Amino acid sequence: MTGRAGRTGRGTKSGGQAGAGDLLELVRSGRAVTRGALQQATGLSRATVGQRLERLFRAGWLREGAHGTVTSPLGGRPSITLEFDGEHAVVLAADLDTRHARAAVVSLTGATLAEHSGTLVIEDGPDAVLDGLGRWFAELLEKAGRRADEVCGIGLAVPGPVDSETGRVVQPPMMPGWDGYDLRGRLARAFSEHTNAAPVPVLVDNDVNLMAYGEQRTGYPDCSAFVLVKVSTGIGAGVVVDGSVYRGIDGGAGDIGHIRVGADALCRCGSNGCLAAVASGGAVARRLAEAGVPAASGSDVRDLLASGHPEAAALAREAGRQVGDVLATVVTLLNPGVLMIAGDLAGTPFLTGVRELLYQRALPRSTARLDVVTSQLGERAGLVGAGALVVEYLYAPERVEERLLALGI
Repeated sequence: MTGRAGRTGRGTKSGGQAGAGDLLELVRSGRAVTRGALQQATGLSRATVGQRLERLFRAGWLREGAHGTVTSPLGGRPSITLEFDGEHAVVLAADLDTRHARAAVVSLTGATLAEHSGTLVIEDGPDAVLDGLGRWFAELLEKAGRRADEVCGIGLAVPGPVDSETGRVVQPPMMPGWDGYDLRGRLARAFSEHTNAAPVPVLVDNDVNLMAYGEQRTGYPDCSAFVLVKVSTGIGAGVVVDGSVYRGIDGGAGDIGHIRVGADALCRCGSNGCLAAVASGGAVARRLAEAGVPAASGSDVRDLLASGHPEAAALAREAGRQVGDVLATVVTLLNPGVLMIAGDLAGTPFLTGVRELLYQRALPRSTARLDVVTSQLGERAGLVGAGALVVEYLYAPERVEERLLALGI
């Protein structure tokens, strides 16, 4: 599978050119939910709208709505409302961390039907980890009471940069043995091997990108420039602009954890002085361990912060100041409406430190309309984003037409 996933911001075709996919997009977005409104929005005749809607009804993707009738914009009798049928298929979603993973069966409207979390260790390699996900998926489908042939696609979030054209990770510092691996093909095979179903499309993206996508769509759909910063084992940022994830030319956008901040600390990437080497959850854990406080990871720091540990709070605030210094540049460059802090350190001490340096260093104009907030979806953000990415990809207008033709409709 090639092509970039997500919304592209294109307008609906007009002048008799709108296809079935464009009509489905209008209904899904709520911009036109009756036959008359679709005629008005596209310029198509009543007969042509009817023919194209019939294809969507036959596929099971569209149904007459449960909200009764509404007044038609073209006059005459009230029109029956139309709605996307979110029950005709399901999506599988997974979010990998370095030593932990979450997986879920998700409806096309974003509802979680079954979910599991457990240990999957990135350093065990892609073959073992992806096979494990395939096994989880089979168990989750049974738990959700859904058949494997109802799955229309799989979304996978990984803790490394991803080339969205190929779905392969590119020189990931925290994923030894994964560089260039065919994640899409292997996960599709793992799904088939454990369910005896035909392979389905697989989309792969960076975990922070998908966290940002899930949070923006769920809580801030009207924010045209949204930034999420995850501070856990490492530090990364996800950027959503006009409803689409901004990835850069090969998936490297947002990798702020490897901006040099001048400190003398060796990073996992092999360089000295990276932001992640001094301000990540792992870095705070090391400093606590050196002071005699038992802490081996960002999750340990999170637990200490939750219990009100004073030294952990002081170090988290200092880490927030270091991150805030870098984010002053990010905010000045991107001018977002929302800056969301997520991950193990996303609590009051860290957020206080971020705000101290951010508002001190950034131009007042850049922060005048900026909301600095913490995650709403928590550990589920990556799953939500992965599921949404698949749905937006598979039901994009051009792909709807391809899929209808493949079904012989």
